[in-house]
Amino acid sequence: MGALLSLPLLAVPSLGTILGFVGSCCGAAACSALCSACGKCGNSVLTRIAYALILLINSILSWIMLTKWAIEKLQHLTFNYVKISCGNGDCYGWLAVHRINFALGLFHLMLAGLLLGVNSSKHPRAKIQNGFWGPKIIAWLGLIVLTFFIPDEFFVFWGNYISFICAMLFLVLGLILLVDLAHNWAEYCLAQIEDTDSRTWRAILIGSTLGMYLASLAMTIIQYIFFAGNGCSMNQAAITINLLLWIAVSAISVHPTVQEYNPKAGLAQAAMVAIYCTYLTMSAVSMEPDETEDRRCNPLVLGQGTRTTTIILGAIATMLTVAYTTTRAATQSLGLGGSGRGQIQLPDEDEHDLVTQQPSLRREMRAEALRRAVEEGSLPADALLSDDDESDAGDRTANDDERSSTQYSYAMFHIVFFLATAWVATLLTMDWDDKKQGDFATVGRTLWASWVKIVSSWVCYGLYTWTLVAPIVLPDRFDGY
Repeated sequence: MGALLSLPLLAVPSLGTILGFVGSCCGAAACSALCSACGKCGNSVLTRIAYALILLINSILSWIMLTKWAIEKLQHLTFNYVKISCGNGDCYGWLAVHRINFALGLFHLMLAGLLLGVNSSKHPRAKIQNGFWGPKIIAWLGLIVLTFFIPDEFFVFWGNYISFICAMLFLVLGLILLVDLAHNWAEYCLAQIEDTDSRTWRAILIGSTLGMYLASLAMTIIQYIFFAGNGCSMNQAAITINLLLWIAVSAISVHPTVQEYNPKAGLAQAAMVAIYCTYLTMSAVSMEPDETEDRRCNPLVLGQGTRTTTIILGAIATMLTVAYTTTRAATQSLGLGGSGRGQIQLPDEDEHDLVTQQPSLRREMRAEALRRAVEEGSLPADALLSDDDESDAGDRTANDDERSSTQYSYAMFHIVFFLATAWVATLLTMDWDDKKQGDFATVGRTLWASWVKIVSSWVCYGLYTWTLVAPIVLPDRFDGY
């Protein structure tokens, strides 16, 4: 079983160099060097990058373990001296993917429990989030090994039920955040226009809205030309329904009744939802499997000569997208217990270089601000005690952007990452058939994955429409908005 730890390093020789480099970047010394090279970057940014890299590596490892090729390659590199077996079950395939992602998911759940209630980097337990990378990586790899000792029956139940439910929750969460982003973007632009009467922001709002609509129309035309030929009824239906839906939500956004109850609603939000849902639909029809010889419905299916390269690039691109999306979703404060709203943000002493102020005067001003915050209940009482320690830290905390409050909820951050591991496992294994796989398994090229994207776009339209009509249906709930 110990050989499993070296599998990602041996299965693909070039991958060992990459993982070694990434592992070294997770160390405290490398992070400090990177921070010095980048200039003034916050601890929270480096931490999120590190966790995203771990998710990316775990996803790639899961993908490699999806086929027997990984085990055969490892045994070949050992001149067939090492025979790898995992009891009654295989060390590769469906069960292996769920074992590896369960290990990382459990790792994030443990961190979520340890970081409950942490609201500042000055909290003693905050070091668990932003440091101890060596022990955390060892714990993650150790959990992967331990999962191969758990009976197969547990992962059959986990993969078919628990992991699937968590994956759907992750998708819904992403759609909610997308709708929230659309509203926040439009409202921010409107606020800038109202406050400054800026022509620049007016041009940005109008230009971005028009650009997103044109892009949605262009993608729709491309889909009709290349993916909606004769006999492609599924594609024709999906493309047409998407077109009708984004026209419908656009009309609803500017309806007089909607404008009366929500004057900030408009085409800017609808355009962002339209381009995202159109992208989902185009991704769905372009990722249909090539199970039949008639490939007119998906002309992007390439010949066998370039198939391996296409699969590898597609898999890596998918994993990068999941890692980025997860990191963005995990740090959003909408309904996630984020600590970025409603708190007093104290200015850092190193954010300016006023020669007219003495250091002692700045410390007195900071202490007074802390005392007021404690009296108002915005900060805990121990903030006064930790302020002295912080002032002594000097340059060591120059890059700490979470001294006053965390940029995001640590516990919820890890819960979202847990849901992401379930999504990766479900994406890799749903409708997976080892008899149809070659050396490398395709990622997302199944009818199930295509339909998930299509239905997700419909759900996104529904969520956005609800945000428009909810103030009309439930006016008492939205009086303060």
